[in-house]
Amino acid sequence: MGYELRVERDAPLAYAELANVVSAEAGFELRGSHEAGEVVARHGDALHHVAAWSGRLIGTPGSDWQVAQLARLTDVIGARLVGEDGEVYGIRNGIVEQINGSASYEFGKLEEIIAAGPTEWSA
Repeated sequence: MGYELRVERDAPLAYAELANVVSAEAGFELRGSHEAGEVVARHGDALHHVAAWSGRLIGTPGSDWQVAQLARLTDVIGARLVGEDGEVYGIRNGIVEQINGSASYEFGKLEEIIAAGPTEWSA
């Protein structure tokens, strides 16, 4: 299992709300049931895993594309994307970034990352 990113917000996220948001947001699909499901996003002709649903959303990204998709989804549902070490991921001025205390890391421009697709990180 990889590094987990949790989608957190003040009000609990209900499956019905997630389904409404995902169906309205271009590029995302929700599969499964309210007990266990996943959010996927399309790139080219293929669908790729973005997050797992089991009463909450959790992503285990393996690429900048997956981090960007998680950040996009998090913005749409009005939540925060938080890593295991407390760092926060998001989109600011079109840039996908990670903030940990006073340090920040920019993944790059959202548009470019999404266009490049889910190229896996090398170990």
